[in-house]
Amino acid sequence: MKSSTSEVPARTRTPRSTEESPSPNLAAPPKRRTRIGPKADPDNPRAPAKVQPPSITDHPRRGSKAAKVLALLKRPQGASLKDLLKATGWQPHSVRGFLSGTVAGKMGLKVHSSKTESGERRYAVKA
Repeated sequence: MKSSTSEVPARTRTPRSTEESPSPNLAAPPKRRTRIGPKADPDNPRAPAKVQPPSITDHPRRGSKAAKVLALLKRPQGASLKDLLKATGWQPHSVRGFLSGTVAGKMGLKVHSSKTESGERRYAVKA
């Protein structure tokens, strides 16, 4: 069997010119779709009502873990980390995160932290 000795010409790649077709990175972003239906307008009685879900900053639900934590923190002696762990069933880092993020951050309450002689950390909120 003879091998063909004819060579196939190599494909040459021609560069695109920016005048013929723009780069895909320079294309304008697609337009956003507009909302169909009535716009949220207080003068429009058919406008959908904006209902805010109840926030923990208003007041926690009765019997919730947040309510239990706040009740413990508002006691005159405050609450130890062990008390808060027992009441919620959370891990220690979750309790500390709740105290700093939700109680101090979202609720805007001042959380006082102190250490007893035994080395136990106690937290309190002055009501």
